Amino acid sequence: MNFLLTDEQETMRQVARKFAEQEIMPVALEYDEKNEFHAELIPKLFEAGLLTVGVPEEYGGPGIDTVGQAVVMEELSRGCAAVATTVAASCLLAADPVVIAGNHEQKQRFFDVLNEGKLAAFCLTEPGAGSDVASLKTTATLEGDEYVINGSKCFITNGGVADIFTVCASVDRSKGHKGLCFFIVEKNRPGVSVGKKENKLGIRSSSTTDVIFENVRIPKENLLGKEGDGFKIAMQALDMSRPMVAALAVGVAQAAMEYATKYAKERIAFGKPIAVLQGIQFMLAEMAMQIEAARLLVHKACWQKDAGLPYSVLSSLSKGFAGDMCMKVTTDAVQVLGGYGYIKEYPVEKYMRDAKIMQIYEGTSQVQRVVIAGNMLR
Repeated sequence: MNFLLTDEQETMRQVARKFAEQEIMPVALEYDEKNEFHAELIPKLFEAGLLTVGVPEEYGGPGIDTVGQAVVMEELSRGCAAVATTVAASCLLAADPVVIAGNHEQKQRFFDVLNEGKLAAFCLTEPGAGSDVASLKTTATLEGDEYVINGSKCFITNGGVADIFTVCASVDRSKGHKGLCFFIVEKNRPGVSVGKKENKLGIRSSSTTDVIFENVRIPKENLLGKEGDGFKIAMQALDMSRPMVAALAVGVAQAAMEYATKYAKERIAFGKPIAVLQGIQFMLAEMAMQIEAARLLVHKACWQKDAGLPYSVLSSLSKGFAGDMCMKVTTDAVQVLGGYGYIKEYPVEKYMRDAKIMQIYEGTSQVQRVVIAGNMLR
């Protein structure tokens, strides 16, 4: 076992950390308070090479391995989980169905969009189909050489700012999950529109909207894989994305622990810094243990994927553990700051709000336990 990052991974980590500290942290609270998408950061992220970390080398990207991608996501999330979510949802999650099932022409066309500094979005969730993917109602009807897509997606990260989508729809709803397919859909096609913008608890500066498809015609060449492959593609894409969400959770928790530690050393109570109090020390030590355990789970899941070994269960282990860890660490960080932790002038209340989504998107903490237990009992 080698726990050291490669030279390339360490270089990317340093690039992402420097960007987070110089570009993201100074504006994160402002964007959060305004509930405003961080549009000004997108060209800067692209210029720094951070907006395309998921693009394969053969399609004009950096070709960073999965461990390296997780390291970048952690550092960006340490700066702001909303910014990291924007990046991860575009060049990783939305791109995953293309990586899994796309042919050369489809990959070239999709990644050309990302290589122009534009964003992508993964359109799976619907009002009645979140964890229960097979229940989605969006349809794709083949008419001649075109599919006609009708339906509405909700809670779509980058929904209001993406130029290209990977969309899951059913060609035959009577077949349940066996009728699902994935398609590439460009935003500029007639019938594609953006619906309601969500007013969220956390990750407030990421764009989360409905995306509506009304008689959207796409060439049948935009079908990824074969008809009926959609459920398999969705499950594989979620397996690929869950360690990235876990990395985001580690980044938020790391930021919360660092701030709580700094505050504990500076806050004077009863004539001495509260850091000398054993109760505070134990809370900080618990944070450090939990964060490091989560980070190692993330890296192991990513390493197994890069090695071509089974990683589906590790994917759920890392995501489930890191999401719960992040919620606990950020809540304790607020506690360390006491009354100040509850005030928006200090960043820990934002960390706590951002942490909650880590237990929800890309499969809830409960869904991860279903996956883990199912594997144990098979």
